[in-house]
Amino acid sequence: MTYNYDEFSPSQYDFESADGPDVGDTAPDFTLSTSDGDQRNLLDFDGDFLVLELGSITCPLFQSRRPRMETLTTEFDNVDSVVLYVREAHPGVLIPTHATYEDKTACATRLKEEDGETRTVLVDTIDGDAHKAYGSMPNAVYIIDQQGRVRFKSPWNNARATHKALAALTQGRAPDVKSYFKPALPTVTHRTLKNGGEGSGKDFYKGLPSLIPTNLRYNLRVLLGRDR
Repeated sequence: MTYNYDEFSPSQYDFESADGPDVGDTAPDFTLSTSDGDQRNLLDFDGDFLVLELGSITCPLFQSRRPRMETLTTEFDNVDSVVLYVREAHPGVLIPTHATYEDKTACATRLKEEDGETRTVLVDTIDGDAHKAYGSMPNAVYIIDQQGRVRFKSPWNNARATHKALAALTQGRAPDVKSYFKPALPTVTHRTLKNGGEGSGKDFYKGLPSLIPTNLRYNLRVLLGRDR
């Protein structure tokens, strides 16, 4: 399949598996540009832990999580938090799929300047090399320690669960946290898809009948401890 799709379809994702590095694995490192044009390695961070969230400006889930996720570095000492900007989850006529790397950088910049994202935004390659290495989900989250090991992973970021996991890790405890899928806020979903333009909402709602049972199955696996 084409990585940068023009129309969202559930078939673009493998929602039934949790690909990417598992807890205890070494996290993949990449040299990436920030939305400001600086270069840095993904795993170059000063804190004890790095919170890595995957997202895009057209992802209602990511947009719903942002207010809570942006507070992590102020709530926890010596923790860094970054966004890996990936492909558009729900492209439309106003925010289409990325045809060039410059398109992708422009969307990442818009996330900072218009949506007010306060975290560092790292822009993935046009072909999504880092995104693929971290499982290809639209809004996954990882917590990585200074040794480059994954200490927590959730294919769907649940900001409350991520907060609990980080609290445990900073206190020297294992993050025994169940991270359930939580739907995006309806108001945020509406605003995000409207900003994407024609096609963004249509494709989203067209895919809902298959997404709902898929996410219910995911939560059942989390409940039974089989999510990864």
